[in-house]
Amino acid sequence: QVQLVESGGGLVQAGGSLRLSCAAAGSTFGIDAMAWYRQAPGKQRELVAHITRGGRTNYADSVKGRFTISRDNAKNTVFLQMNSLKPEDTAVYYCNADVMHWGQGTQVTVSS
Repeated sequence: QVQLVESGGGLVQAGGSLRLSCAAAGSTFGIDAMAWYRQAPGKQRELVAHITRGGRTNYADSVKGRFTISRDNAKNTVFLQMNSLKPEDTAVYYCNADVMHWGQGTQVTVSS
């Protein structure tokens, strides 16, 4: 069993920055892919960014150039640095590990 705990969400003005963290605990040996998803009210959950254990990344088109995903394999932690935030980035952000494991989510609200 893998537990994922997110932190770092909050309220920020448009143009501002936030950094999300997600710490994995439990049966973390062998975790490969980690990712951030988000879900805005009334919308489907969508992939924001994805990173493999080796550091290969990919991003949703809507966040390319603004968000950066990174990870610390020794600490089983993944980060999402979010810059130049826009009101449309407002959502609950979820951490994911190897597709099947989910965190509880952290709210990000960007005011205009």
